[in-house]
Amino acid sequence: MRLVRLVANLGYGSQREVKGMVRAGRLTLADGTVLGEDAKVEHAEVRLDGEPLDPPQGLVAMLHKPAGYTCSTNDPGRIVYGLLPDRFQHRNPIVAPVGRLDRDTTGLLLLTDDGALLHRIISPKSSIPKTYEVTLDRPLTGEEGAVFASGTLLLKSENTPLLPAMLEPTGEKTARLTLTEGRYHQVRRMFAAVGNHVVALHRARVGGLGLGDLAEGQWRLLDPAEVALVTGG
Repeated sequence: MRLVRLVANLGYGSQREVKGMVRAGRLTLADGTVLGEDAKVEHAEVRLDGEPLDPPQGLVAMLHKPAGYTCSTNDPGRIVYGLLPDRFQHRNPIVAPVGRLDRDTTGLLLLTDDGALLHRIISPKSSIPKTYEVTLDRPLTGEEGAVFASGTLLLKSENTPLLPAMLEPTGEKTARLTLTEGRYHQVRRMFAAVGNHVVALHRARVGGLGLGDLAEGQWRLLDPAEVALVTGG
């Protein structure tokens, strides 16, 4: 691919802006050779201000989402893209959230520009588990686990019961919930259905991948082995 189009597709700027980078000598090979606008180059060989470019299409990133941010490109409040490099939002295709965490939910949010991977992860057919740490308004009764595991729980305004989910109490008002679906506000609605209210919700894991020591508000790219932890292969 020609240099200008390659760099523009990665979201570093419009083609006009990238041409300005070329004229300023900011785009080079690894050995420092300055590149021209029409250079045909391999992605891995290009440097911008001496730094390698972001990965090509297939990028997967993990964000430790704080409360107060929406998974949207267009919201009057704070959005998760404000925590990421601006170029992620301008890549072609865009780096998009894999599923959504609502504004008040914290934790592990995956993002990718690989549409097939995105749909594979969020599809109920893939049965990829998502684990949440839940804090409740009232004490657990001890009956919630059986209800959630039954496969018969029907949420308000829905016609299809939820798939079985596993609940592990961790305290009087806290629990760990693992499910394989991603319905709208599912965890909050599940507890509402058994007469309780979620006051704090944190997604700790997707598949076999956890946040590790990634600080709240920070992000990093995932390597293929870590992506395999999510997809199971």
